[in-house]
Amino acid sequence: MQATAYARYIRIAPRKVQLVMDLIRGKQVGEAIAILRHTPKAASPIVEKLLNSAVANAEHNYSLDPNKLVVTQAFVTQGPTIKRFRPRAMGRASRINKRTSHITLAVSEK
Repeated sequence: MQATAYARYIRIAPRKVQLVMDLIRGKQVGEAIAILRHTPKAASPIVEKLLNSAVANAEHNYSLDPNKLVVTQAFVTQGPTIKRFRPRAMGRASRINKRTSHITLAVSEK
């Protein structure tokens, strides 16, 4: 059985989240939480909250033991980009892209 948790439209660039997801993919849940707590990245608390949600889903929906869970899938896809404009020199304007992420995390027993 595989329990999944999704976080959609998160206001952080997918590239930044991908760095954190690469650290926990394939790890046991306890080890993954320890890694996330000690990683100084902005995406770490978001991914940790999502991991706890996936573990809770596994425990509640499929009656899996949380101590035996492993992160099987962890990936990020790009969500819609919010466009903003910033005034520049000589009356021009430049576009600022504020990217969003869709994060998917799945856990299953060994």
